[in-house]
Amino acid sequence: MPIRNRFADLTAEITAWRRDLHANPELLYEVPRTAAFVADKLRAFGCDEVVTGVGQTGVVGLIRGKFNPGGNARTIGLRADMDALPIHEATGAPYASRVPGHMHACGHDGHTAMLLGAAQYLAEARNFAGTVAVIFQPAEEGGAGAEAMVQDGLMDRFDISEVYGMHNSPLLPAGQFAIRPGPFYAAVDSFRIDVRGKGGHAARPHNSVDTTLAASAIVMALQSVVSRNTDPQQPLVVSVTAFHTDTEAFNVIPNGATLRGTIRSFDDAARTIAVENIKRLVTSTAQAYGADASFHFEEEPYPVMANHADETVYAAKAAKAVRGDVDTEAPRTTGGEDFAYMLKACPGAYIQIGNGPSAGLHHPEYDFNDDIIPTGCSYWVELAEQRLAP
Repeated sequence: MPIRNRFADLTAEITAWRRDLHANPELLYEVPRTAAFVADKLRAFGCDEVVTGVGQTGVVGLIRGKFNPGGNARTIGLRADMDALPIHEATGAPYASRVPGHMHACGHDGHTAMLLGAAQYLAEARNFAGTVAVIFQPAEEGGAGAEAMVQDGLMDRFDISEVYGMHNSPLLPAGQFAIRPGPFYAAVDSFRIDVRGKGGHAARPHNSVDTTLAASAIVMALQSVVSRNTDPQQPLVVSVTAFHTDTEAFNVIPNGATLRGTIRSFDDAARTIAVENIKRLVTSTAQAYGADASFHFEEEPYPVMANHADETVYAAKAAKAVRGDVDTEAPRTTGGEDFAYMLKACPGAYIQIGNGPSAGLHHPEYDFNDDIIPTGCSYWVELAEQRLAP
């Protein structure tokens, strides 16, 4: 079955929801407006239950099918993420962020809107047996909101037997689906490196231990971790993404500097080797410049997100029914995804939907493509009805 005709009628309304969410972005677990928006819509749709505060600020809506389930009284979960990023928007769109320094730069506004659209359809039609749990998750962007919802009993509390996720991709043509079984998204470690030296006047560097120089050398040394310390057949990315000193003055050599970044890997052994080499390089490089440095993990790493084999087939089948052409051998991505926690707790699969040509994810000029809304909504409905066929 192609795109559902009902979404031709609903697209303008769903687009309006998406743009409202886009204009009012919220970060991590602090999503009171977004969560309330979602819960109010689900209640208005007539969901059988709407539960808030799951995993701190997550929302779950339960929609029961109209058919006697017989032996098929299962519940499947469909998940969307709600949080934005600490980025200043540069799209110039009329619905651009009204919150300085906050932006939906990853399309979570579109993910939420598409799942809401699917929930409205499912609550109207109820053309399935069993129960659909629509899951709206906070804190995907670094807060491990999926883990928080799982720890709060998401799977057991709602008796979820399969769980599915979807994310837009600017690397794919608009509306095209891509998926693969097994490891799909990388494990992500975030780290901090503290460098300490001896500050002083910029005119007399010989009386100081220049932490800016030492920290810069550490940044360059870390590039050898991938190029010279790990198996070239094992994907690994080490990125330093922030560099701060403890002074803003142009004529002061700072006492300290802080570096932040990420390690992305698919293999535990490769990750272990990378961490060992990073710690060694950080300490020895700082010492070579007369400084001291220490390495710290900022938070628990996101694990590798691995799709389950059977559920990948089910997801691809639903996508093919909507679109016709589905890439079932999508390349692995070194992006991280905390849906990994849900897939560790329950069988399921995660699929990409093309956003078409656009700025990349996490870019200040990125915007979600509203033209793919009917395709995404239809996918969710098709998947639910196939997996819960009477």
